[in-house]
Amino acid sequence: MTRSTRRLYTTTVLAFAAVLTLAACGGDSGTPANSDTAPSGTTVPGGAAAPAPTGTVITIEMITDESGNYFKPKEITAKPGDVLKFVLVTGVHNVHFLPDSNPGAQGLPAMTAFAQLPQQALEVPVTMAAGSTYYFQCDPHAALGMVGHVKVEQ
Repeated sequence: MTRSTRRLYTTTVLAFAAVLTLAACGGDSGTPANSDTAPSGTTVPGGAAAPAPTGTVITIEMITDESGNYFKPKEITAKPGDVLKFVLVTGVHNVHFLPDSNPGAQGLPAMTAFAQLPQQALEVPVTMAAGSTYYFQCDPHAALGMVGHVKVEQ
């Protein structure tokens, strides 16, 4: 085997291994992006399981396109116990309810990991108190206008 053939073989094997690794890590929740039923449970920071939400799943798309980076819709109305299901359409995004942008707010969800694969979903339980509106953003795209609000009602 020539040196260039060995190099090509090694590169091909490494690329194939990388694809298999990414496919294994991507996972599939088995739930369609537009599902309107609540998931059975949610993992919270630290790995502990939170009780299953009792409300509705509200789907919000995370998009990067020729119009920019944005949430669709960016204004949401929810109730305690609902789940905000942020589904990646394009780009790489996260969701962060910043404490300093929600002064005095209790029960803010933790910052999510970054969604990187199309149709990957980030589920955020609505744990905030009813009667207020809460600000959220995609950290790397907030300055570009990727922000939103969720009004929590009874």
